[in-house]
This record gives sequence, C-alpha cells and structure tokens, in this order.
Amino acid sequence: MEIRQLKNEERFEARKISVIAFHESMEDPEKEREESEKVTDEDWGAFADDGTLMAHIINNDFMCYFDGDLIKNGGIGAVSTLPEYRASGAIAAIFRELLPHAYKNGEIISTLYPFNHAFYRKAGYETICWQNEYEFAPEILKNYRFNGEAVLWKEGDPVSEYTDVYDRFAKNYNLAIRRSDECMMKMHMKGDCYRDRKFCYLLKEDGEAVGYLIFKDSKTEEGAHLVVKDLAFIGRRGFLAVLGFLARFQADYVKIELFLPRDLELLSVIKSPNAYAIRKNGKQEYMARIINAKELLSRMKKPDGASFVIRITDDIIKENNGTFLVEGKNVSPTQEEPDLIVSERALAQLVTGSVSLRESSYREDVEICDKSAVLAEIFTPKPILVEDHF
Repeated sequence: MEIRQLKNEERFEARKISVIAFHESMEDPEKEREESEKVTDEDWGAFADDGTLMAHIINNDFMCYFDGDLIKNGGIGAVSTLPEYRASGAIAAIFRELLPHAYKNGEIISTLYPFNHAFYRKAGYETICWQNEYEFAPEILKNYRFNGEAVLWKEGDPVSEYTDVYDRFAKNYNLAIRRSDECMMKMHMKGDCYRDRKFCYLLKEDGEAVGYLIFKDSKTEEGAHLVVKDLAFIGRRGFLAVLGFLARFQADYVKIELFLPRDLELLSVIKSPNAYAIRKNGKQEYMARIINAKELLSRMKKPDGASFVIRITDDIIKENNGTFLVEGKNVSPTQEEPDLIVSERALAQLVTGSVSLRESSYREDVEICDKSAVLAEIFTPKPILVEDHF
C-alpha cells in the first residue's frame, strides 16, 4: 500500500470514491472532472499495489479561534473508501502519514464530523459536545417581541454585515472557524428563498446590525418546520432580537428547530409559559485532535503564576509524546513527576474546554496525580461554537 498526497489528475478518481461512499450521484462527469482538477485542498490517498486509488481524505485548511487567539485548524473531510477495499486499513494508514505531516505543516488542532466516533478515536480524535438543539412550537416565544428592522438578503446582495456580526459573535468561542465574505457566501448564504426555501435575515435595531438568522422551510407530515441553519447575535440585545423575530412565525410553522451553543442554555433563560413543551437534544457531532500539544498548551489561557507538569501519550505524533513543564506560555520537556497524565484524546477535550477537569477524571485515560486545585482552575469548561461544515 502506498500513501501520498494526490496529484491534480488523480483528484477525479478521489471524487468518484466519495460519490459512491456518500450515496451521491454524478450527472455530468466531465464537468466534475474539470472542477476536481481545479481544487487545491490537501488530498491524501491510499493506493493498492496495482496502483488503484483505494481511499482518500481531504485535509481542509482553516483558522479557528482558541482562547481569543487564532490558530491553524485542519478540517478532515471526504473520508471514503471503495467498497472492495473496506476493512483494508487504508484510512488508518492515511492518518498515520497525514497527522505527522500536519504537525510539520504548522497545524495546531484537527477537527472533523464523524460518521462513527469509535472509528476516529483510533486516530486520536475525541468528541466535542458544543451545542444543544431545541424543538418547540412558535407560541413558546409569545412573550418576546422584535421591534427593529429585519432585512431579507437576496442573491447578489453584499454579505459583509453578516460576516461582521458572525466574527464579533464567534471570537468569543473556541473552535469557531474564521469566515471571510467569500466563505459566508459559498457555505452559508447561497440559495434563494423562492427556489430553495432558504431565508437569510439581518436583524437591526436603530440602524445597527445586532444579529442574523439563516433558516430553511422544511415540510413534514405534521406541517412546516422552521429549521435554523446558521445564526449569530451580539450579546443579550441580539439574542432577544433573534427570539423576538422567531416569535413572528406563529401562523406559519408548527415547530421551530433552533440550535444554541452549550454555554447558553435556552431552558434556563427563556420566559416560556411552559418550558416542558421544549424538547432538548444534546449533539455529539464534532471531534477534535491535538496536533501540536506544546503549542496549544502554550497558547491556552491560564491563571497568573500557574504551573504544572503534564505527561501526554500519543501513538501517532511522536512530538506530543512525553512529559512537559507548563509555566505560563513556556512549555518544555522535563524529567519531573507529572501532576496530570492524559492521552491525546483526553487532552483535546480538556484544552478546548469541552469538559472540566472533574468530568475528565472519570475517563480511564486521565490520572490526576497532584495540584488538583491548580489544574481545576486551568482546565475549565469554555464556550465552543462550530457552525461550518466541511
């Protein structure tokens, strides 16, 4: 088996593997070939001894927010294998080459949307639970009112105000991917309200944008659902504008499907006449992996003067494997006894703030040896936001 990055002329074969694996269809193969060969994303393949491309993985290049800073974030996508080569170890072999290369290429963290959590844990990824989804009838919001201006976006309109609201919202959250106007248009706003039943509304108060909502109209047997696909808001003012705007749809929809970051619990803040009528579902649709542990430990916020010794095990990225003294932004190898012992998977949850130190202590791959009070102040739950798919 040969593992390497794909050449441009091999990308179409990779695209065909994804079409098969993800139950898609290819109506215009020649157009797909042309488009595939224009792509510049890092695409890794596993080749059989006869030269057949067996499987591939795309490693997208993003910047994401981490403790108020921006770090390089690899986004794993298009993980797929031809049916005749399933269970051959092709994907595992790609990860063993891709991840050390990502370290050398300056990535600090890697993330993905898993089809199966156990599958990706083998490559060092761990679950990041960042959001809750809520489903309720619009009448639940009858105590809210939005008196500002709601501006419907149409194809061809500028998107800069949406990007600005998102950026002001997202910079407060770990793992939120930085967006450009092009990203905003390509990934989130493209579509037409008449053709695609997709609606993008900018919410303004006194001429100032305080939030936005992007939602789709979904038909079900019980009636139409308003499904929020993307949102951002500025503080309490923007959040109340979102709820007040959604309250307008009591005559249009039988249900609203709304997601919120886990740090904003709707059931704790809503003025609902009957909170029992709100259905809540926690989501486990994201995973993260440490690529450069020393760099991430250096950049994470810590109490002044805090120091600790951590031992990390990582079977794939050898640079992460060892015992390190963490003092402020300085992270260096040490022979000292560790205060904390973790796997690379547990560290991903701890550093991003997906779990607290106390929660992590229930994992079998976490051992708190000393300085538990100091560590509890360092590894605390943090706001996380992930609204970009790849």
